[in-house]
Amino acid sequence: MHAIVGMDHIGLRVTELARTRRFYEKLGFVFLDGPLGPEPVAIMEHPAGVNLNLILNGDESLRANPLMDYPEKPAGYTHVALRVSDAREVQEDLRAQGIAVSEGPVELGGGLSLFVRDPDRNVVELHQPGTGS
Repeated sequence: MHAIVGMDHIGLRVTELARTRRFYEKLGFVFLDGPLGPEPVAIMEHPAGVNLNLILNGDESLRANPLMDYPEKPAGYTHVALRVSDAREVQEDLRAQGIAVSEGPVELGGGLSLFVRDPDRNVVELHQPGTGS
């Protein structure tokens, strides 16, 4: 197998493009294109190089995140973690943007993490690594 050289994109199922786009723009993502293709998909990218593929076929009637919000815990991806330089500064930025922190700040692995939910309750961790990371 050839070596993996990086992450290409994160696929995220959502219910409504406009609402999701506004949320991720508050985090600094830029809308690039879409909807495209048969699914359909919209593409956003952060200047840090993180690419989101927003898959626009989420079921609006499901108001909870099945991987996070039920007592049964099915296997699957539970969140995406985005590296930040200063979690305390990010916390103030989130407050100014009207984005609620659902958990944190919490110390994890010598670093500091904040957790937020997007409009479809997908979990986003904003993680400041510790000095040894």
